[in-house]
Amino acid sequence: MPIYEYECGRCGAVASQIVMGSDRAGAPACPQCGARGTRRVMSTFAVMETEASRLQRFDPSQARGESFYKDARNVGLAAKKRAQQMGVDLGPQFEATVEKARSGKLIKDMS
Repeated sequence: MPIYEYECGRCGAVASQIVMGSDRAGAPACPQCGARGTRRVMSTFAVMETEASRLQRFDPSQARGESFYKDARNVGLAAKKRAQQMGVDLGPQFEATVEKARSGKLIKDMS
């Protein structure tokens, strides 16, 4: 059973719909406004990125939005980038501390 996404032509809402074999004939009604003018759209997808490529792409001089700081993967990124720029190896203890902070265990251990 595939899951398709449909966009409403009237209100612009995008909704996911599980489509059974015989249901593929017509587009479903919009769950927000009930309009029948929906069209199938491309679903969003995730791109996996390695820590090394994230570190390479990271520019510590750029301003970051609130969403950047809400992503646990970004904990320690600035310190890692700075150490890389200086040619310093922070060692396995630093890596372990960063991973602990990313998982939330560091904060739990402190309280």
